[in-house]
Amino acid sequence: MPLSVLDLSPVPTGSRPSQALHETLELARTAEAAGYHRFWLAEHHNIPSVVSTSPEVMIAAVAAATSTIRVGSGGIMLPNHSPLKVAETFRVLAGLHPDRIDLGIGRAPGTDQRTALALRRSREALGADDFPEQYAELRAYAEGFPAGHPFAPISAQPSDVPLPPVWILGSSTYGGQAAAALGTGFAYAGHFGTLDPAGVIASYREMFQPSDQQTEPHAILALAAIVADTEERAQQLARANALSMLRLRSGRPGPLPSPEEAEAYPWSDAELAAVEEWAGLVSVGTPDQVAADLFRRATSAGADELIITTNIHNPAERRHSFDLLATAWGLKPR
Repeated sequence: MPLSVLDLSPVPTGSRPSQALHETLELARTAEAAGYHRFWLAEHHNIPSVVSTSPEVMIAAVAAATSTIRVGSGGIMLPNHSPLKVAETFRVLAGLHPDRIDLGIGRAPGTDQRTALALRRSREALGADDFPEQYAELRAYAEGFPAGHPFAPISAQPSDVPLPPVWILGSSTYGGQAAAALGTGFAYAGHFGTLDPAGVIASYREMFQPSDQQTEPHAILALAAIVADTEERAQQLARANALSMLRLRSGRPGPLPSPEEAEAYPWSDAELAAVEEWAGLVSVGTPDQVAADLFRRATSAGADELIITTNIHNPAERRHSFDLLATAWGLKPR
């Protein structure tokens, strides 16, 4: 089963946010050397713990820093953008890096409502529920509008390359249903989605309608993982990740804390209970433990691929986590 990387450019405490962008490039090089299949960049706004604000820029940088790994968006939040601009951007990327670019798109804002309003520039756009229409417009800039359409004279340039393969992202049943109806690949956000991915993916497969671009359903499952040489160290790293999640979900987001910060933090009983509830969202342990857990979860969900996100304070330790997993997964020799 192919294994891929989903990166959010996390910002560790004590570091400059812009340094996280350079660490993403280092991780991409590590992932390519280790044999990972794809490297996707997320879109988030106004969150101090990540600087994944411009995936299209980072896709260009990652693709230029690597040579074989597929690079894409996980994803572009389509309602935040003009469909024409998305079509143009990804045709440019596909022209620069043929057969290496993926276009993952979603409909969530990737931020809070105030920031979403700043992105979309009107309350009408903020409340619009027109994702299928936006997607159809995006495709039409590359494939042509019906005769008489007011945008028929407009074509996304460069016109001699197709749009990259499209994946619709989702953390609910809607994403799978949309991907099925539109005949695209589907990526389920199992690293934070609360639904059983098996049901969501099964529904996507059952409802899938072949398109000119894709004849068979293809499902990617996104999961979170933290791998270390010892179980003890993996749990220390996981506790720091849990503190970051706690701060984000309680409305006080900040840079990614270190294991030492998490150890010194005065956890309340309620906070510890919340962390215990979230623990199942992250596969934590030694390489073989995590690889076995991820494979079990992927096969149980009926996924065709896995894409992994990992938040670890030390960038070198984060790269090591992906390297260890690649070896346990069989991407590289032991």
